[in-house]
Amino acid sequence: MRLYVETHIRADIETIWERTQVPAHHERWDLRFTEIDYLPRAPGEPQRFRYATRVLPFLTVAGTGISAGERHRSSGERVSALRFASPQRLSLLAEGSGYWRYVPTADGVRFLTGYDYRPRWGRFGAVADRTVFRPLMGWATAWSFDRLRLWCERGISPGRSLGYAIADLTARVLAVATAVVCTAMVWAVHPSYVPAMSAAAYLTLALAAVALLAPPSPRTPAARRCRRTPPAPTAAPALLTTLEHA
Repeated sequence: MRLYVETHIRADIETIWERTQVPAHHERWDLRFTEIDYLPRAPGEPQRFRYATRVLPFLTVAGTGISAGERHRSSGERVSALRFASPQRLSLLAEGSGYWRYVPTADGVRFLTGYDYRPRWGRFGAVADRTVFRPLMGWATAWSFDRLRLWCERGISPGRSLGYAIADLTARVLAVATAVVCTAMVWAVHPSYVPAMSAAAYLTLALAAVALLAPPSPRTPAARRCRRTPPAPTAAPALLTTLEHA
């Protein structure tokens, strides 16, 4: 699998399972989905679903998928797998597959995912995916996993954590903007005084570095808290091979 994200959640496995497997909960914390709806199914059949993602205020891409889960393994681990596809030409993502693993630990659960997909739009799509879309998907997955962790561990709802994230980003942008404005004012007042101009430039760089590198608040979701590479070679669960294409 080309994309991998892992977090450690200090909560019971039932809570994590419910908030990742129930569509009404899942769509609250996962940036990658705006809507998830389960379709009717017969007992024992894999679950089919529809999903939608709002890319822009006026643009939504949608698709369908099929998933299955295993809750009762002798090791205590749980796993779910899915295949998904979008018929919309506007969607860069054509089809893909992935899995979630829930691995119990002494103080919580290792929650991890591995997934991959096939982009469309030919050579342009391949370049856009490699340089922009795939890194963005990896970041969005990691940020969402940390958002889920805060919900399960600390009771911070996805809506509240989004508010904290917006406030955090606003503060960082304002810090950089203030430094830039102060530098411009110094240069305007002392255009030929090199020491003052240099000091202002260094201050701008220092404030920008602090704004970009300062750790986020413990209440704010952050992709950097998640592991982005597997600790050892991993393979998709056998459950994935039992699913037909979406």
